[in-house]
Amino acid sequence: MSLKVIGAGVGRTGTKSLQLALQQLGFDKCYHMESLFRDPARVKHWEAAHKKANPDWDALFEGFQAAVDFPVSIYYKELAAHYPDAKFILSVRDPEKWYESAFATIFSFEPPASMKLKLLFKAPFSSKVRHFFKVLALNEKSIWKSFFEGKFKDKEFAIQKFKDHIEDVKKTIPADRLLIYQPGDGWEPICEFLGVDVPETPYPRTNLRSNFHDWAMGVVKESFNL
Repeated sequence: MSLKVIGAGVGRTGTKSLQLALQQLGFDKCYHMESLFRDPARVKHWEAAHKKANPDWDALFEGFQAAVDFPVSIYYKELAAHYPDAKFILSVRDPEKWYESAFATIFSFEPPASMKLKLLFKAPFSSKVRHFFKVLALNEKSIWKSFFEGKFKDKEFAIQKFKDHIEDVKKTIPADRLLIYQPGDGWEPICEFLGVDVPETPYPRTNLRSNFHDWAMGVVKESFNL
């Protein structure tokens, strides 16, 4: 199965809502960072991508029709080449609001010491737990130290990187393969772009800043029976 839709927007641009929207439109399943937390064994493919070591994209996305969020958006160029028929959705938002949201959520997220201790006790007996620690380490390397060059706390730098990424995507992906989308745009632009009917239900709105940490902790607890 080849990816049909790929999200080029970075995390905290409505990517979780976009995942749910695409799945509702029939592009099921849709890969998201949550997918990596729930199935961390696939981290080996992301490690290969980070090392530029010819990752097996098809194995990574086996069972998925779409993919969004970090770390997908970091490798949009490689994915565009590997899946030449895929369409791209570049989710964007106000840069200032994006930075505030990203700083307060994905950048600040860290499992508490008590949870890490429980995971460490499980690690010798669980390859899934060991892979999860590899995910945390790789996210630090690939997102914060590589993509943001270790300067995410520098607001001006991070926002410029955010803007540069948007411009790079616009220059790289042909217009007929690209939709530039803001979360408030609703169903119509996406449905027209993908050639599907507009649902009668409202566009999903989830994973807000106010409940992000509870949601992320819930994913980890559920994934590892903590």
